[in-house]
Amino acid sequence: MSAPRLVVHRSKELMAEAAAARLITAVVDAQSARGTASVVLTGGRNGNGLLAALGEAPARDAIDWSRLDLWWGDERFLPEGDPERNVTQAREALLDRVPLDPARVHAMPASDGPHGDDADAAAAAYAAELAAAAGPGARVPAFDVLMLGVGPDTHVASLFPELPAVRETGRTVVGVHDAPKPPPTRVSLTLPAIRAAREVWLLAAGEDKAKAAALALSGEADEASVPASGARGTERTLWLMDTAAASELS
Repeated sequence: MSAPRLVVHRSKELMAEAAAARLITAVVDAQSARGTASVVLTGGRNGNGLLAALGEAPARDAIDWSRLDLWWGDERFLPEGDPERNVTQAREALLDRVPLDPARVHAMPASDGPHGDDADAAAAAYAAELAAAAGPGARVPAFDVLMLGVGPDTHVASLFPELPAVRETGRTVVGVHDAPKPPPTRVSLTLPAIRAAREVWLLAAGEDKAKAAALALSGEADEASVPASGARGTERTLWLMDTAAASELS
């Protein structure tokens, strides 16, 4: 796994704009090298802020949107179209404004989908979809970029400190129950799936993320208690931050 690299911007707005420009470059480079690109999106204010900035970037048209696969790191297990679902927010921020191939938009199952209210079955179905898209011998694609928001409690995706999901080593996707942040039921990639990505970008902006960032980057954290510390890419791990989130770093 790659060592973390920090990129600090003066404000969350500049962070979002710079991250959007960085993502355009990464996608274009991947499409040039391999024909397609694969990106894992994150929700929350920073993930959606990045997507909104990407929608306003003139260079967004450099991306061949028809050759881009989109996945999600986690999802709130709510009905299709619920405004709290990450995919709903992503569509509003960007996805409905660009010419994506609908077959390449891999949303996580909703609670009113074919698996009903069984989050574990929904997780297994998403794991199967990932495996079908992976190369020989792999359980998930080698994502070009996987983005994660960092919670004030150091959670990433829906991997919360000390909950069973953060300790999962066998499965790539799990149902999360009794999450401390509403809604309590979710579906999430696990750390092994996250660490299959070529690049992992952790987004942290705001004073409420400062302690979490400092703890995750201390070099002394246990990933079960500080999940963000276990999120690494095979080629690059970037912490994209504003000055407020970086204020407690030594």
